[in-house]
Amino acid sequence: MGDTRDGGEVKIVRSAPMYEGKQDLKFFSGIAAETVGSRGICMHLLTIPAGAAGRAHKHEHHESAIYMLKGRVGVWYGEGLRGYQEVGPGEFVYVPADVPHLPVNLSETEPAEAVIARTDPSEQESTVLLPDLEDRVAALRRPAP
Repeated sequence: MGDTRDGGEVKIVRSAPMYEGKQDLKFFSGIAAETVGSRGICMHLLTIPAGAAGRAHKHEHHESAIYMLKGRVGVWYGEGLRGYQEVGPGEFVYVPADVPHLPVNLSETEPAEAVIARTDPSEQESTVLLPDLEDRVAALRRPAP
């Protein structure tokens, strides 16, 4: 491929392995420091299995941008995970740096897929798990008696 202005080479990621992130979700490793040597961004494809949830977490000092490809995901966010939004195909989500969040696939039969980009070039370096917040979301997901 051709060179860029700073002398670097344009790189294409065609087949990188899936990996399980700290959030207990599966990612297709795309653009990251680990795959192409990026210095200010990472971008991955995320699959959330049917009925599955990630773990409560935040990204220290890094913003996230998400584009939903398929499925519907509920996202609890903010202090104590008190905020809630739902996102579906064709919608964008912005998560500011250091904001706790937890995604849940709302379908019991279909996976959800999204493209995720963060200002952290490393795949998982800025991910900080927040297990003390997960009980609240688990209680909210229980069916009413």
